[in-house]
Amino acid sequence: MQVYPRPTEKRVDVPREDVEGECPECGEASLQAYPVLSEGGWWNVTKCQSCLCSVKREPGPLLGGIQLLIDAV
Repeated sequence: MQVYPRPTEKRVDVPREDVEGECPECGEASLQAYPVLSEGGWWNVTKCQSCLCSVKREPGPLLGGIQLLIDAV
């Protein structure tokens, strides 16, 4: 039994949410929120899609989008 099948997509991406507001660096109204994995672990960030300025950065879930089967019980 295979719980997580191999992805068939060439690229795996995460959904991004549009956020209201303007970038403090460039003034564009193109902010989006999404999870990011860095050397410090998972972060929930809000970034400008024009200049990539980080508007907001908060620690995310320990395992990111992975849900353990034990947590579903």
